[in-house]
Amino acid sequence: MALNIVIGIPTVGRAAVLREILIGIEGQTRRPDGILVCGSKPADVAGLEGLPGVSIFLAQQPGLPRQRNALIAAAPDADVMLFLDDDFVMATDYLAEIEQAMMKTPAIVVATGHVAADGIGGPGLTVPAAEQAIRTAYGRGAGSRARQITPVFSGYGCNMAVRLAPMRQHGITFDERLPLYGWQEDVDLSRRLARHGQVVKVEAAVGAHLGVKLGRNSGLRLGYSQVANPLYLAGKGAGYPLGRALEHIGRNLVMNMLHAPRPEPYVDRRGRLRGNLLAFRDLLRHRLTPERVLDL
Repeated sequence: MALNIVIGIPTVGRAAVLREILIGIEGQTRRPDGILVCGSKPADVAGLEGLPGVSIFLAQQPGLPRQRNALIAAAPDADVMLFLDDDFVMATDYLAEIEQAMMKTPAIVVATGHVAADGIGGPGLTVPAAEQAIRTAYGRGAGSRARQITPVFSGYGCNMAVRLAPMRQHGITFDERLPLYGWQEDVDLSRRLARHGQVVKVEAAVGAHLGVKLGRNSGLRLGYSQVANPLYLAGKGAGYPLGRALEHIGRNLVMNMLHAPRPEPYVDRRGRLRGNLLAFRDLLRHRLTPERVLDL
């Protein structure tokens, strides 16, 4: 029997881009059983009314983990929720490949796809550029890679299919102590679900992440979360190793320090570095928590 697969999209400040993404989903060879969009305020979903098969609602409180949890609650009959960022473009057979993998291997609890291009580390991609990257990936064999499914440490939140039965059975939700953009909430959820099944990458499910800069947190807040969130998650004892947290923090700190004198035009490196340093100050004062970012 086919799975009941619902696409869940949390969104903030990108209504025009999201409209393009939703129109593109109509081209899926395996249509979703539902599409849910959760915004944090009316402007987040302006102009999306009337799109076929799309249900829109607003979260009672903003924040990516809260919006993701609200999406799950709104789909009580779904077997799988495919979480997409509001700027993720899928190949036309993406959903079909995810379904095939999860039906063939019921032990899969999280499945993430092959990201052919990711604009998050640069100025961002346009939809046509993302579609070209997907076509290029298929030309190189990404769409026919022997149905290769490989274990990974975590799903990538911009395209992450989650089997909902183990979440319901074990009371697992996205951690709402991670405010705003969340930052590492996908890794945290993946590691907690990994206790109950397999976390994998489905190479034949191809897509591209635009990395749109609209709706992003300030550099200051993101920099604080780059330190606070990994340390908090490591301290939970939920499968997020301290060594990984320290490596993650160190990598971001070094990048912010190196680029702060001459930052990229699309990254607030100085704000991120200042946020890093504020988090270290709070760590020394024994007052470091993810929620402190809300006071910045």
